[in-house]
Amino acid sequence: MKTVADYANRLMEETEKIIVGKRDQIELILAAVLTGGHVLLNDLPGSGKTTMVKTLSLALGCRFRRIQFTPDLLPSDIVGMTVFNQKTLEFELVKGPIHTNILLADEINRAIPRTQSALLEAMEEGQTTIDGTTLSLPQPFLVMATQNPVERESTFMLPAAQMDRFFICLSLGYPNEEEEMEILRNLGTRIPFETVGAVADPQTLLDLRAEIAGVQVSEPCSRYIVELVQKTRSHPLIRQGASPRASRSLYQGGKTYAAMQGRDYVRPEDIRRLWEPVMSHRIVLTSDARFQKKTEAEILAEILEETEAPPRKKELFHGN
Repeated sequence: MKTVADYANRLMEETEKIIVGKRDQIELILAAVLTGGHVLLNDLPGSGKTTMVKTLSLALGCRFRRIQFTPDLLPSDIVGMTVFNQKTLEFELVKGPIHTNILLADEINRAIPRTQSALLEAMEEGQTTIDGTTLSLPQPFLVMATQNPVERESTFMLPAAQMDRFFICLSLGYPNEEEEMEILRNLGTRIPFETVGAVADPQTLLDLRAEIAGVQVSEPCSRYIVELVQKTRSHPLIRQGASPRASRSLYQGGKTYAAMQGRDYVRPEDIRRLWEPVMSHRIVLTSDARFQKKTEAEILAEILEETEAPPRKKELFHGN
């Protein structure tokens, strides 16, 4: 798995030319990209969400399109439409901006539910349907969406079906004092995107995913994943637990994270690393949890703490 680890390190180095002090978040986003999962960045305005996505797309060498989601955005503005060509007197299929490798859905929660749902088919099946015609999306295809968790006016909550299609949800957070000083010194006037070099390309990403597919997940690690996810469905403070898609995300993400560390087998700590960002947006807390001022992160941490991990013996994690 040295190839995956090498590319992951080089991609992080290129991204950090622009993004300061967010190595943990960059690593998690790269794990999602290499897994083939979609990313939801849930953070305040000005925290660098859009800059992160643009920088990463440049380092990945992939086609990148941005859609600014607004209440008047229509599904056809995303997937495309059939238009009448007055010169040829024929109807032509015009592809929308979703036909790209990396789609930035900026402020996704500002669009009406009907428009948000236009992404569902693309995110799950890698295709779009325009007036009855089904078109495959370029591969790899990833949605990186952003939303502001504070503003409620003119916003629409994402449906559970769509939230479940995001591989991870995370926040970049504010920089510390030294990081913010570095941002002012290096990025205060303009963001030098031209300094970011393409480390990979679409075919390279597909090749890396094929290599990751060979990572082994042992029976103890698989049972560990299932036990953790099952506990989200029986916890007294969780009204809606995680779906089987969440289990698959942990399973596939664990393989990717192991490969990023240069290993061809998954350890329990790989699962623990991904546990909160993969699960936090997939569970719904009860009113009692809200009354007790419990957060999703706190409850997930409790589940992780009380669930015994398999013993760390290398021979247990090789083979099924």
